[in-house]
Amino acid sequence: MALPKANRLKSRKDFQAVSREGIRRHGFYLTLRALRPSDLKKPPVDAAEHIALSTDSVDLVPTRIGISISTKVSKRAVIRNRLKRQISAALHQLLPKLLPGWRLVVVVKPTAAESECVTQQFLQELEQLLAQTEVLNGHS
Repeated sequence: MALPKANRLKSRKDFQAVSREGIRRHGFYLTLRALRPSDLKKPPVDAAEHIALSTDSVDLVPTRIGISISTKVSKRAVIRNRLKRQISAALHQLLPKLLPGWRLVVVVKPTAAESECVTQQFLQELEQLLAQTEVLNGHS
């Protein structure tokens, strides 16, 4: 199941910004790069300003996600596309739990193609990486 268009990270400029400025968290199969919403980078002066920031601009921008998988993972496009579909399906399940405004890039490691990885393993690892970067609601 593909991600909704509003939740896709598409432009090269966005991918580069996340790679350059984002937080990195590593798992066994995946690496997650996450870039905070720009309004949350600067600390608010008081609680009222923080509430205004969170309701005004951050809620309007959905979390956008890109998946990067190189030919180092597998030379065969069939395998790369299958992995991408599995990760996309796992992310689709996690979308309601994600905080708005983040830009995420999921980088697939070669270990994902070597072992017969299933969507459930990707889901578990993604949930763990998202919790580490505090992108999940409640940071479970």
